[in-house]
Amino acid sequence: MKVLLLRDHDKLGKAGDVKNVADGYARNFLLPRGLAVIATGGALKQAETIRKAEEKRRAKLFAEAQAVANQLTGITLTFHALAGETGKLYGSITANDIAEAIRREKGIEVDKRKLDLREPLRSIGTHTVPIRLAAELVPSVTVIIEPVTEAAADAATEAAAAGAPAAGGAQPTA
Repeated sequence: MKVLLLRDHDKLGKAGDVKNVADGYARNFLLPRGLAVIATGGALKQAETIRKAEEKRRAKLFAEAQAVANQLTGITLTFHALAGETGKLYGSITANDIAEAIRREKGIEVDKRKLDLREPLRSIGTHTVPIRLAAELVPSVTVIIEPVTEAAADAATEAAAAGAPAAGGAQPTA
């Protein structure tokens, strides 16, 4: 079945392209989600208009992503976490932890799925985490994980039990 793409699709192509796809894929996925329309004569006449509108939308999104990338460049986040003698963390620092720390420190909302973190960080030290804002726009943030001794963690647990704010755990600091 020939379809006209209304939105960019990673695996198929850009908006305004006419593609030949399986009937079931078009009927069950592309058409219901508004990603494409059946390539009729009238739709083909609108292809250029769709292509130009999508190009404007893409440029606007890229400009917004560029502004966010400029703010994210050079950010250093420091986390304190319990670690063993070998430098391995007892827990881990996840993409969600990093996204939350960016939101807290810079006020920038970053989707945790845009963080290019194959697996959570599980060792102390300095790590570079790329953030995929757009296909060609990938700023990086530096994550420093410092160990917390078990004695300090025990003191923090006791302080938390007494009602004082906890110090330690996998909490970012400024």
